[in-house]
Amino acid sequence: MKILEQKEEISGFICEQLKEVQDDYCIEFLTVGIKDIILPGEIRDIMNTVLIAERKAQANVITRREEVASTRSLLNTAKLMDENKTLYKLKELECLERICMQVGNINVAGSGALLEQLRELMGRVAET
Repeated sequence: MKILEQKEEISGFICEQLKEVQDDYCIEFLTVGIKDIILPGEIRDIMNTVLIAERKAQANVITRREEVASTRSLLNTAKLMDENKTLYKLKELECLERICMQVGNINVAGSGALLEQLRELMGRVAET
């Protein structure tokens, strides 16, 4: 609101008005200032609603910015894994480690193609 932004200007105007009549009352005004402006309840509620909306909008912008940064990081990781097969295998092993942490017992039987079997299973899960 303009009145809140112009407290100093209003103080100067009031000081000028009082200095014009100070001799009539045998007093001298050195400084005049506005300490608080108390707004009617309805206007105060409206201003609070506006402030809350502005804060939510700012938080939303920050959240979106972080989401974009996270997505960009994921894209860069995916590009690196696509270009580097060793890195891709390492990521597969990390996923396998996370799966193993969630499972109580694992019985492994079969040929040496465990990673390929897991990749096939993960591909099936991703498709559903």
